Amino acid sequence: MATPSTPARPAVFHRRGWSIFWGIVLIIVGIFALLMPEVAALATVLTLAWLLIFAGIVEIVHAFQTRHRDGFGWKLAAGIITLLLGVAILAFPVAGIATLALWIGAFIFAGGIVRLILAFRVRPAKGWGWVLLDGILSIVIGGLIAWGWPASSIAFIGLLTGFWLLFSGFWRIMLDGRASPNDGALAPA
Repeated sequence: MATPSTPARPAVFHRRGWSIFWGIVLIIVGIFALLMPEVAALATVLTLAWLLIFAGIVEIVHAFQTRHRDGFGWKLAAGIITLLLGVAILAFPVAGIATLALWIGAFIFAGGIVRLILAFRVRPAKGWGWVLLDGILSIVIGGLIAWGWPASSIAFIGLLTGFWLLFSGFWRIMLDGRASPNDGALAPA
């Protein structure tokens, strides 16, 4: 009596293996980033600069491709500004790191204010205290970033990049370690 083969099983294990491998690579790179935050900050801002340059070129090309439609000048201006921003960050990476740190700090601070308001809106719902704690911590962290700016910018961006890489690697390993060998779906917790 022949047993039906399940072709999905080897594919699941193959995908799991690559995903776990990628998770391990991210953890290793994250550890290096935490040990060398200056290098991580520079790599992060240079990556951002090249992405902005590429995006600016694409926007300029798109503007010329659609020049007969309304808004050609605005599309072209947006592309040029994006391109110039990327070139400026590439030319002055330390200023780019400081600017990126300030923007992230402002975003965290503003998000904290919004979550603080949200906490008092949802009070007395179960768990509202966690939203309040998140709001307070976000405001404190955003304030600390602004207080230490620009001196702490390189360390902040480097450590932020390192922790992001580290935790991205961890969740990939943890999530794919739970994959079911039968159907490729995630196994229940």
